[in-house]
Amino acid sequence: MQIYLPIAEVSVNAFLLLGLGGLVGVLSGMFGVGGGFLMTPLLFFIGIPPAVAVATEANQIVASSFSGVLAHFRRQTVDIKMGLVLQAGGLVGAALGVLVFNYLKAQGQVDLLVKLCYVVFLGVVGGLMFIESLNAIWKSKKSGGAAPARRQRNWIHALPFKVRFRTSGLYISVIPPILVGICVGILAAIMGVGGGFIMVPAMIYILGMPTKVVIGTSLFQIITVTAFTTMLHATTNYTVDIVLAVLLLIGGVIGAQIGTRIGVYMKAEQLRILLALMVMIVCGKLALDLLLTPSELFSLGAGGGH
Repeated sequence: MQIYLPIAEVSVNAFLLLGLGGLVGVLSGMFGVGGGFLMTPLLFFIGIPPAVAVATEANQIVASSFSGVLAHFRRQTVDIKMGLVLQAGGLVGAALGVLVFNYLKAQGQVDLLVKLCYVVFLGVVGGLMFIESLNAIWKSKKSGGAAPARRQRNWIHALPFKVRFRTSGLYISVIPPILVGICVGILAAIMGVGGGFIMVPAMIYILGMPTKVVIGTSLFQIITVTAFTTMLHATTNYTVDIVLAVLLLIGGVIGAQIGTRIGVYMKAEQLRILLALMVMIVCGKLALDLLLTPSELFSLGAGGGH
């Protein structure tokens, strides 16, 4: 069933969009990521213009993240105070990111920027997460299944403005969470992602949060930042396609509930290594698209490009 997307100005199969939304929703519930790192490139691949894909994908991230975080609230695995601090940084970062996005769009370079950002960030984060997850699994087996102890003190504990985060069992400075939030906000605006692929490892390895509260807290932060990003794109770029957003929303909400249930039955190390593999696969596909000669050379000129 073909459906016309008025802002994107293309016709796409409605069931394909529902399926993609559901797939990304499952990832959101399992890993605590918005899923935009996968959905935005997929939208590129089915012919959605990059500017529309980035702006509209934020809608789907809000829905799937909200659906997933409800389940984590019921299990009391959300650190609300930490989430609010991350949100404060995220809102500032989102505003900065939209300014950069608008400037590059005016220069005609936003398509290249988005793809390069994906290749760099996904490659680095995916590779580091994969190596660390393998080490964690190996150490766990070596210690007879006991979880490796987290390092209790690092450079973060020497910073000022400390706040106690009781749900996470931390007493650390608010500066690192705010900086992490700013970075994620910028990525949300420029790449059309929730930033979970950056947020989750940062919360575990930099902030030292326990894995059981990381996923729910990440989703809690993603909701506010991506909603704010959507409003900025809608009011400044006019690139939010409501029809596309609704189809992705429906699939994402259903998929997030399924993913949350699947995640309960998997170990933290298994979740991290699966996420790392997913990140590296998407990175590889985007890198190949940038390096290989396209089968249809005239497609390079689509949308006013060169």
